Amino acid sequence: MSKRLEDFIRANKDEFDDLEPQTDLWSRIEKQLPVQEVIEKKREVKTFSLGFVLRVAAAVILIMGISFLIFLRSIKPESVNLAAINPEYAKQQMHYASLVETKRTELKEIAKTNPELYKEFSSEIAQMDSTYNKLNSELANSPNQELVLQAMIKNLQIQTQVLTQQLGVLEQYNQAPKDPKNETKDI
Repeated sequence: MSKRLEDFIRANKDEFDDLEPQTDLWSRIEKQLPVQEVIEKKREVKTFSLGFVLRVAAAVILIMGISFLIFLRSIKPESVNLAAINPEYAKQQMHYASLVETKRTELKEIAKTNPELYKEFSSEIAQMDSTYNKLNSELANSPNQELVLQAMIKNLQIQTQVLTQQLGVLEQYNQAPKDPKNETKDI
């Protein structure tokens, strides 16, 4: 049927072209149309580019990650009752911990005369102290808490021995210039 319609239009083309539209036809049509701004506002839909969406997603993930790390750092390890693990070990741990603290205080007092030597000594103690703190944090989750407690006590014993040696070295060093017998002479 469309073939016949096309043939009819071709055959009668001249008859269709005899009428011209009025010159003000388009202006009348434009007046009847709604204002163009309203149409543009309705058609205006916000779209986001893929780059923008990815940047927002990355920022959200970064903020969530930082928040999670802050949360993990704010959680304090569970304090373990050492006496519940082994009362004798708990007493030893308390004894050696107080000895270490006393010797550190003595070392700080004596080291005022020689701060360079004190810095060297304190770096060694800091390493042992970090090991002790690591053991202390592992104590709560350890399946063999008694073994970890023994390792903590052993660490404190070694710290006590090292501090005692350091105190002896500092005392000898401080007395060396005062004692004329210990002076060395160039030959």
